[in-house]
Amino acid sequence: MNILLIFTFFIISGAVRCIDVIGYSGGSVLVDSLKPWHSGYKQYLLIKHREIWITLIENNTSDKFTLFCDEKGYLIILIRDVNTQDSGSYQIGVYGKWSIDMNLKVKEDSCCGASQTVMVNTGQTVIFTCQYSHDYKTHDKIIFKEGKDTVDEVIYSNTRKQKERLTISDNKDNNLFSVKIANVRSEDAGDYLCGVHVYNKTYSYSILTAFHLHITNSCCGASQTVMVNTGQTANFICQYSQDYKTHEKIIFKEGKDTVDKVIYTNTGKQKERLNISDNKDNNLFSVKIVNVRSEDAGDYLCGVQIYRDSYSYSILTAVHLHIMMPPVFGDEGGSVQIICPYDPIYKSKSKELMKSSTDIKTLMEMNRLSVNDDMTASVFSVNITGLTAEDAGKYCCAVTLETDVIYLYSHLIIIIKQELLLNKSEGDNMSMECKRHAEYQKVFCKAHEVSMCVNDGVSSQSVRDDGFSLSDETSTGVFTVNISHLREEHSGIYWCGSNIITKVHLNVTRVSDSSVMKMMIIIVCVCVILLLIGGITLIIVYKFRHNKTQDPRSLPTIPSSDDVLYAAVSFHKYEDSVSDASVAFSKDVI
Repeated sequence: MNILLIFTFFIISGAVRCIDVIGYSGGSVLVDSLKPWHSGYKQYLLIKHREIWITLIENNTSDKFTLFCDEKGYLIILIRDVNTQDSGSYQIGVYGKWSIDMNLKVKEDSCCGASQTVMVNTGQTVIFTCQYSHDYKTHDKIIFKEGKDTVDEVIYSNTRKQKERLTISDNKDNNLFSVKIANVRSEDAGDYLCGVHVYNKTYSYSILTAFHLHITNSCCGASQTVMVNTGQTANFICQYSQDYKTHEKIIFKEGKDTVDKVIYTNTGKQKERLNISDNKDNNLFSVKIVNVRSEDAGDYLCGVQIYRDSYSYSILTAVHLHIMMPPVFGDEGGSVQIICPYDPIYKSKSKELMKSSTDIKTLMEMNRLSVNDDMTASVFSVNITGLTAEDAGKYCCAVTLETDVIYLYSHLIIIIKQELLLNKSEGDNMSMECKRHAEYQKVFCKAHEVSMCVNDGVSSQSVRDDGFSLSDETSTGVFTVNISHLREEHSGIYWCGSNIITKVHLNVTRVSDSSVMKMMIIIVCVCVILLLIGGITLIIVYKFRHNKTQDPRSLPTIPSSDDVLYAAVSFHKYEDSVSDASVAFSKDVI
């Protein structure tokens, strides 16, 4: 009843003007009353509901409604994010001074959409592009900048000269107008509103799109790449200067044409699946994304707010988040299917498989690639037949949106046909060469199936054993695995490589006890024989050397031929001898 009395008094105290305002669902409306603000009096906005006026705001601001005083001292009303339910009768005014009735009609049109964030470094050029309904081809286009307590006109199309550093152009063929700000400065940061003049004789505007312009400094650190499988948790850490300990920390995500605020520290609650924490003792803040999805992939920017109550940020580092599917294994000469799930809301969007344009084109020309999009299951799949070693590598499933492209990565690993068979004995040493690729992790493990070698996208680079060692030979495109002092338990199936993997069968034979005994006996016998031969050889050599060095005077000599030889012979004849015996000597014989 009090509201009615005030309203009745207000009607009597001054003439009421009525205006019509048109807005578009998803956009906003801005109305310049051309009436004074009247500081010290109470400004208001009313809405008529079933013939009763209800107060929406008085001398304050809400998320949806804002009363401004412009640079000329006029009252301005801004209604954000309007929809068809906002259509109706409104009244704006200053109690005891003036009022204006406003009929708001909200239409459905694809021209108007959600606000966008644009990020640019100081000194660079930024361009806003605003789409409007074809009904407004001939209407004036305008850009406003929203301040803390006001909305100011920046530039509009119905002017013969452009402002310094600002240019506005209207592409009526495509129902687009764009604004360019050259050599941006920190004071250019803020919220900009793209609008069209609804009626030429009034100051009511349909706000099409809002742009949040952030001015940044160049990234002060190297970018980092984070790769994580779907369903896992992604973590990245951003370091800042100690000068920013008390400043707000923020994470942006870059789109195709925009940069959107993801999460920031100055908030009472965390977002679903996202968490941000600030470790001021170590000048670090970290961001965690749990249960990652394909749409989480993209480029993130770690930043700190430079000035409070402004849109100026210092970007510390860029993080490239890649979402990986588990690796896919295929046999050389066989076929494989790469499966890419996507959110059901993207079922009507364009999808494609990417590796490199040349590779995919070749596969399609050879009729080795087929594509299927199961919209019911929200799965995009690609079949590749006749696999070769050249098909190995990283593939990317891409979903193209209006302002962004979602990438989902998968690693195709080819198992070559030629297997390696190694037969060794216990105690032996061995080495094997494995193919490597600079972009992929090295894989060497012992398992019955190759899929067991890769857990959650991380390759087992070595077997946990003291006898194993690995040497990397980058120039030759291989890495070598060395195994020393082989044991029987080393026998089994091994997989080695990176994007191309070889299957290795290692068989280590254990030497039995009887074989060892026989071997020992043989060795002992051989040693004994060798010792005997050596001993005999030494004796012979010794005797030979001993005889050779003996005194020549100790040996018998034969007299010379000139000497006279005498001999005395005595004979005794036995009685029974038949006859006498005779003895003859010859000098030559002696």
